[in-house]
Amino acid sequence: MNRNLWLLAVCQGLFLTNNVTFIAINGLVGLALAPLGWMATLPVMGYVVGGALSTGIVARTQKRFGRKTSFQFGLGVAVLSALLCCYAAYSRNFWLLVTATVVAGYYNANAQLYRFAAAELALPAFREKAVSLVMAGGLIGAIAGPNLAAGTRSLTDVPFAGAYLALAGVALLAMALLAFIHFPPTPPQQAASGGRPLGEIMRQPVFIVAAAAGALGFGVMNLLMAATPIAMQVCGLPFSDAALVLEWHVIGMFAPGFFTGHLIKRFGTLPIMAVGLALNVACVLVALSGVDLHQFLIALFLLGVGWNFLFTGSTTLALTAYRPEEKDKAQGALNFCVFAVLALSSLASGVLVTTQGWTLLNLGSLLPLGLTGVALAWLALRNRALRSA
Repeated sequence: MNRNLWLLAVCQGLFLTNNVTFIAINGLVGLALAPLGWMATLPVMGYVVGGALSTGIVARTQKRFGRKTSFQFGLGVAVLSALLCCYAAYSRNFWLLVTATVVAGYYNANAQLYRFAAAELALPAFREKAVSLVMAGGLIGAIAGPNLAAGTRSLTDVPFAGAYLALAGVALLAMALLAFIHFPPTPPQQAASGGRPLGEIMRQPVFIVAAAAGALGFGVMNLLMAATPIAMQVCGLPFSDAALVLEWHVIGMFAPGFFTGHLIKRFGTLPIMAVGLALNVACVLVALSGVDLHQFLIALFLLGVGWNFLFTGSTTLALTAYRPEEKDKAQGALNFCVFAVLALSSLASGVLVTTQGWTLLNLGSLLPLGLTGVALAWLALRNRALRSA
């Protein structure tokens, strides 16, 4: 870990502070302002839809202006969108809130590339650990996000408006830190060459499985996490309990980052991803066993650890699917897959939890988990056949 990686890890933590706070409050603010109950998670959906719509723009700005300038521009958008969300809460304008979260999606699409930038800040032999350790910076968000949401809930006369103002300050802090990070310049010969066509890159089995596992694993995590504050409110649990559950969920997401890279290095990428998948299934089983605080807490913690293994593994797997000169378009395509599934899961989360309930929501998550398992098994069998040949 060099200075650049440590600073990037802190920026990752501030990014997750934004995400966790958004998850904790957007559904509740949406529920208070939405014309219909099932629309409650549209502000959550807007955040990921904005991310999906921004992936192409982000890929082009990263290629043209480089990592640092593009990341700084994303943080500028984060400040603007947080202020818009605050105004939407004050004016009780639901559709302005949704629009503001769509704008914030640009920051989301930008910061999702921090994990790929981490691999460029370390020697090739240590890139798995660099990715994992920078993602571990999300622990800052695990602690700061729920506490920021709870601590600023009543800061103003309008519930949670103060949280949006605080998020603008968080983005400004990240801008200051990012100014001290030095990203290696792209070699001229790589900048001039576009590499293989994107379609050829995406047809590779390793890319297909990396994209599917990353997107479906993230989608299931978002499906259950976005619904949790609403489900706990319906079950009569206070917001302080929901903040505690989200805090331990995000700790589960990022604390393993201190050793996930080592596990991948020792046991291989696919076995660690399979363990992550098993933990997600265990989360669903615990969630189906009841709706007390400890069941929400254990289920969401298992979901977080499972996501870490799946997403860190899929990122590491994706690094083998493209050449350095192809990174911008390949990473843009990977993030688009993630955001597309996140958008669908965000909408489904609000619809299912408000119309069908927590139980059916969890049962429905078993389908994408099953598809992820099929994808991992297919690639493992294919790799075994290639080794035998």
